[in-house]
Amino acid sequence: MTSQDRSTPPQQQYAAHSYRSPAALAGGALLLLLGLWLGGDALLRGDTHTRLTALFALLLGVPLVTAFTLRPLVRAGEDRLTVRNPFRTITLPWTAVEGLRAGYSTEVLTDGATYQMWAIPVSLRQRKKAGRQAVRGTASRPRFGPHADAGAGPAPRAMADQALDELREVRERATHRDGPRDEPVAVRWAYAVLAPLVVGAAGLVVTLVL
Repeated sequence: MTSQDRSTPPQQQYAAHSYRSPAALAGGALLLLLGLWLGGDALLRGDTHTRLTALFALLLGVPLVTAFTLRPLVRAGEDRLTVRNPFRTITLPWTAVEGLRAGYSTEVLTDGATYQMWAIPVSLRQRKKAGRQAVRGTASRPRFGPHADAGAGPAPRAMADQALDELREVRERATHRDGPRDEPVAVRWAYAVLAPLVVGAAGLVVTLVL
C-alpha cells in the first residue's frame, strides 16, 4: 500500500437511503399545475376582488399542496434518520430510535415520542396483494421431493414494509459503529410553509366576508 493510499480517508461504507411517495409527488404536481392555471387566469382576467381572492387562494393552496405531497421525505444516513413531514422536520440519531413500525401509518418510536413518516404511506391494498401472491407462490411449489424448495424466494412485501426492513438494517448497522451518542432529537418547524399558508388563509377569509 502506498503512502497516498494510507493518507486517503475511507469512503462512506453505506450510501444514504431516501424515501418518497411517487403517487404523492405525481398528484401534487398535477394539483399545483391545475391551481396555478386557474389562479393565473383569475389574476390576469378578473376584477380587483377576484384577483385578491385568487392571490390569497394561491398563498393558501400552493403551500398546503406542497406540504402534503412534495415535501415529505425520509432520509436514512449512517448516523441519523431525518423525517421531513408536512410542517416540521425531525432529525433523530440512530441511538435515539427505539423502533420502527407500520400499522395504518409508518412510525418511528423514541423515548417518550412517536413520529409519523408521511413519505412512507401504508397501503392495505398492497399488503393484501402481497399476501395473495405469497399464498399462490406457496401453493404452486411441490411439497415433497427434490424440488420442494425450487423457486422459493423471499415472500412478496408491500412497499412500506420493504422500506421499514431497509431502515431496520441501517439502524442495526449503526448500533455496531461508533457515532454520535449524546446528540438530541431535533424538531424544526417549516416556517417557510406555515407563513404564506397563514397569510393566505387570513386574507381569503377577509375577501370572502367583504
